[in-house]
Order: sequence, then C-alpha cells, then structure tokens
Amino acid sequence: MDDLKGKVVLITGASSGIGAAAALAFGRRGSRVAVHYNRHEQAAHDIVARIATAGGEAKAFHADALDTRGLDALAQAVHGHFGRIDVLVNNAGDMVQRVPLAEADDELIDRVFHLNARSMVALTRSVVPMMRGAGGGAIINVTSQAARSGGTPGAGLYAASKAYAATYTRGLARELVRHGIRVNGIAPGVIDTPIHGTHTSDERMEKLKKTIPIRRLGHADECAGTILYLASAELSSYVIGQIIEVNGGTAMP
Repeated sequence: MDDLKGKVVLITGASSGIGAAAALAFGRRGSRVAVHYNRHEQAAHDIVARIATAGGEAKAFHADALDTRGLDALAQAVHGHFGRIDVLVNNAGDMVQRVPLAEADDELIDRVFHLNARSMVALTRSVVPMMRGAGGGAIINVTSQAARSGGTPGAGLYAASKAYAATYTRGLARELVRHGIRVNGIAPGVIDTPIHGTHTSDERMEKLKKTIPIRRLGHADECAGTILYLASAELSSYVIGQIIEVNGGTAMP
C-alpha cells in the first residue's frame, strides 16, 4: 500500500472503535490523518499522539455530525490545514437507542437517520468538489451487516439507516467514477466496539457470538484492514460500488 503514503485521509468518528483503528492504520502507512471527533476530545488527541509516535502526521478536528453546516466547516478546515483530501471514510454513527420500529417516534427517527445517513451525505457533498479538483480520490462508507438482516431486536431504525448508506454508496459510485473517485463501503458484522458496550447486553453479545461461524467477535483492526484496501488504488483500482462484508462468516452472498 505504498500509494497511501502522503495521502490526506479524513475519518469521521475516529476517536474510538473502527474509526480509531482506521486512523492508526493509515498513520502507520505514512498517510496524513484528520481525526474527527465530537464528544471525546481527549481520546481523539490520544489517537493523534499515537500516530505521531508511529512516525505519522495527524490532527484532531471537532464537528457535530448532526450539524450539516458544521460538517461543511470540517471539510473546509481539513482542506485548509492539509491542502487536499484524498480519502474520506464516513464512519461516524450510532444506534442511539433500541426501540421497536412500531414504537419509534419522529424525534428518534430523525436523530438516527441524520446521524447515520444525512451526515454522510452532507460531508460527502462538501468533499467531492475538492476531490474533483485534485483529479480523484476514494470514499469509503461504513454501513453494517444489519443493513441486510434488518438488525437485532430494537435496532431496526439503525439497520434501515445503514441500508440507506449502502444504497447511497452504490449510487454515488456510479456518479463519481468518471471523475476518478472510487466509492465503496464495508459492512461490519458484530465487532467489539463501544456501540455494543452501550446498546447491547452481555447476555445478548454471548448469544450473537454463537451465531458467528468463526465463533468470536470481530476486532476494529480487522475492519481497518479492509478500509485500507479500498483506499489503495494500488490494490483496489477496479473495485467500484462494492460493499465488502467483514463479519466472520455470518452473512454470505
């Protein structure tokens, strides 16, 4: 992945979980990493420090994913600091809370879709002109296995928002390929990240683990490797509009 060296990579939700693992992985390969965070400022700065220790370059940037104007300001700030954006990883998202679909009120629906879908669209809208001006780039959207399965009990809204993300990824790929911008996504399965620590009980996690053919939870680093692959034109130049499953064998085509 020598072509990632020197590339500017903006990763949303990069203070923990898959986003943090991806930030560290890019940093170790010589990329210049914009570490986005919202609430966890110290964690974001810790990721920046770890990248610097590994010999990479990084800077933390704050933005609320629910604020579309703030996301545009994020793109402008990253571009202003680094001079370009070569790779965008739309990773920020959350389940918010577990609620049966028939009981979801408008406020929760708006929050879940704004956080997981609209924020991705808004930030991408700001970054695409920058990539066009630079002659190309790569966009990787983090969706979920739930987009195919409908999600575990109470996670239907999250699953639907991630299905939106998957469909958006394919449509965007068709539109941008002629501009030299490759768009793909990853669909993580049950990954040991803070989202499950907040919204999934230990008992449910044990039950989920038993349904995974590899018989264990996934690790954030295992998702980061797939993100690196999709960002590298050296390795994935002919991969366009794909959603790569990273799920331990739980869902197979």
